Amino acid sequence: MTPTPPSLRRQSLPQGVAVVLQGQWTAAQLAEPSAWAGLQRELPAALQGGQAWDLRSIQRLDHTGAQLLWNSWGRRWPAQLDTLPAQRAVLERVARYTVAMPPTEHHGPVYLWERLGRQVLLVLVHLLGMLRLTGQLVLDLLRLLRHPRQGPWRDFSGHLYHIGATALPITALVGFLIGVVLAYLVAQQLRLFGADPYIVNLLGISVIRELGPVLAAILIAGRSGSTITAQIGVMRVTEEIDAMRVMGIARGWRLVLPRVLAMAVAMPLISVWTTLAALVGGMIASDLTMGVSPAYFLSALPDAVQVSNLTLATGKSVAFGMLIAMVGCHFGLRVKPNTESLGQGTTASVVVSITVVILVDALFAVLFRNVGI
Repeated sequence: MTPTPPSLRRQSLPQGVAVVLQGQWTAAQLAEPSAWAGLQRELPAALQGGQAWDLRSIQRLDHTGAQLLWNSWGRRWPAQLDTLPAQRAVLERVARYTVAMPPTEHHGPVYLWERLGRQVLLVLVHLLGMLRLTGQLVLDLLRLLRHPRQGPWRDFSGHLYHIGATALPITALVGFLIGVVLAYLVAQQLRLFGADPYIVNLLGISVIRELGPVLAAILIAGRSGSTITAQIGVMRVTEEIDAMRVMGIARGWRLVLPRVLAMAVAMPLISVWTTLAALVGGMIASDLTMGVSPAYFLSALPDAVQVSNLTLATGKSVAFGMLIAMVGCHFGLRVKPNTESLGQGTTASVVVSITVVILVDALFAVLFRNVGI
């Protein structure tokens, strides 16, 4: 039998308009561009006025054709349907295993209010998870103080190397470039007022107190925070965490504690390293643009910036490191056993970590506004 493309026609009957289907409604015929384009034009018109459907003239109907009809009917049976027994069986099978259509989204005030409520509840769930993780971390720290020899020191040293030592080149490069750019911008304004020597004060306060710790924290959040989430998330996907639970190994003790400790130790060191690189870049740019010699820069810097600024920056860096590690562990432990959830968790971890760093930095700026100024 020569393959006949699928087609339909409207037939007027005493009881109304019926839609009669003909041809072969199969995957091979529906894949033809001409046949598919014709159905795209004819099906919407048939759905508007056709309450009765006659499929008995169809030469052949497979599951692809049945799925097309079922979707065109809005995934519900028409008011009147004439089929052969084999056709009815195919349609019922498709109807049974087709996932229900998602409800239509509305954008009215009620929908927006409900969506806001869902987002607030989601934030509360995450805050509750972070609170639970913090409590477990405190208990693990107390256990570590009681039994220091049982601590996960090998994991700690490995994370300390990967988080701290391997991040030195990129943080130094970015810090150096930020110092150069900042010095060039400040020099243009100071030159207008003849206040060239004050470039040391501006660079010292801005870099040591704010830019160094925040810039290092943002870089580490994007670099190491995402790595923490990805590592723990992969363990969730491969069911390694379930295996740890079966063996009686506490996930907080072996997964969260060493990462938080490593981040708390590495973050201040990276912050100081980034600050030094930014000061070197600013010192070189100041010499080239304003003639401020490196000798004067180094001699004037201790008088322009108090030691309390460096202490405050170090304390902020410790807080930043612990928060980044905890956020990374939190989202890693919430990853579901599929790759899509892993990607979403890693992205959310980076975004939340950077947001938390900026919020905590603003809190430090308000609480310690009179320190070192």
